[in-house]
Amino acid sequence: MKTVFVRAWIAGFLIAVQVIAHAQPDRALFWSLQKDGEHAGYLLGTIHSEDPRVLEFGEDFLDKLNSSERFAMELVPDLPTLAKLAQAMLLPPGEDLETLIGIDRFQHVAAALSDYGVPRAQLSRMKPWAAMMTLSVPPPRTGFFLDFSLSLRAAGNGLKVVGLETLEEQLGFLELMPLEQQIEMLSQAAAEVGRVQEVHDRMVEAYLEGDLEVLQAETDEQLSELGAEAREFFIAEGIHARNHRMLASLLPELEQASVFTAIGALHLPGEQGLIQLLRDSGYRLAPLPLPFSNP
Repeated sequence: MKTVFVRAWIAGFLIAVQVIAHAQPDRALFWSLQKDGEHAGYLLGTIHSEDPRVLEFGEDFLDKLNSSERFAMELVPDLPTLAKLAQAMLLPPGEDLETLIGIDRFQHVAAALSDYGVPRAQLSRMKPWAAMMTLSVPPPRTGFFLDFSLSLRAAGNGLKVVGLETLEEQLGFLELMPLEQQIEMLSQAAAEVGRVQEVHDRMVEAYLEGDLEVLQAETDEQLSELGAEAREFFIAEGIHARNHRMLASLLPELEQASVFTAIGALHLPGEQGLIQLLRDSGYRLAPLPLPFSNP
């Protein structure tokens, strides 16, 4: 169960930073990549959900996945990574969350996490950003999120699975976030916990329809609740910096093999999104139909 919870936290992290991106005209979820007239791979924008509908793929989509040589994702959720994440979420010895955020706020957060199976003793050891990210998605049921399920399919078909970021890189901007901003975002997450399932369901429906405009509307609502400094920090460090870092990791893979890349859908659009960054790197991208068998 702990592995499911930590894997769900990864999904929470990914979906939370996704809702900071800004959608632009390139709105397709699934793309083919070419360079110098040769096929180079595929790019899929994902949603970090365990909804069964996002796991029902069409035959043509699976053929494209299975014909690739490598599968690239943001972070490979293997056991060593999950163990490191579980440790990274904890405050240093001698510190506790209740002291950091105050007893009233701690009680509110503890109540918000009651459906997540997080005991108060465990919560007291969590960093503010870790508690905040846990609250950003509904309580996990299976732990088989879209990205993870695709990676299992890929590995089962002999593809080499690679991560475009290390755990340290992905968590770096959260660790650097000022404590005041962490507490602000934790308070917001606790206050809105009753809406998490509703928002998630709307995002899944929009994703199944390939509707990035609705995802953008959810983005705007999330952003409107944050202070200017927290909002700017998330955009600069949680989205733009990560996009450039993932591109730097992806390009050498594309030079060596046909790569099926699956990253959060809202990492794709915009001037600093992966679609434009790949074009700037000499790749031609063409939109493909939605990958689902029963959207």
